[in-house]
Amino acid sequence: MRIDIAAVGRLKTGPEAALVADYLDRFARTGRGLGLPPVQVHEVEDRRAGTMAAEAELLSRAIPPGASVVMMDERGDQPTSVDFAARLAGWRDQARDVCFVIGGADGLDPALRARADWQISLGRMVWPHLLVRVMLAEQLYRAATILAGSPYHRA
Repeated sequence: MRIDIAAVGRLKTGPEAALVADYLDRFARTGRGLGLPPVQVHEVEDRRAGTMAAEAELLSRAIPPGASVVMMDERGDQPTSVDFAARLAGWRDQARDVCFVIGGADGLDPALRARADWQISLGRMVWPHLLVRVMLAEQLYRAATILAGSPYHRA
C-alpha cells in the first residue's frame, strides 16, 4: 500500500507546514505497526497558466497509476472520523494505493473531479487549501489512532 497527497501550492515554513509535518510524523509512527506506510506529499504548482485545467494536468501526473483517488471537495461526502478510518483500513487490507487530491484556491477542475473514487468534504464551509492539508493530515493521524485503539479519538 502507498498513501499520497497531491496538492496544489507549496507550503512555506510556518505554522501550517509545522502542523502538517507533525501530524504526518505522528501518522508514520502510529501507522507503522498497523501496516500503514508513511504519507508521501507531492506539491504541484503551475505559475505560468494558473488555471484549474493546468493544475488538473499537474495533479493527474502526481496520482500514482491504479491508486484510489480521493478528492477533497466541498461537495463531497462528510464521513465521520470512524468511517474514514474504516475506509483507510479497507484500502490497507486490499493492498490498495490511495491518493488524496487537494486543489488550489479555485478548487478542482470538473474533469479531474470526475476521476474521483470518493470525494470528501471537511464540512459545509469552504476551507483554504493550505488548511485542508492540515486537517487531512490530522484526520489521517486520527484514523491510525482509531485503528490502533488509542484514546486520542474520544468520540
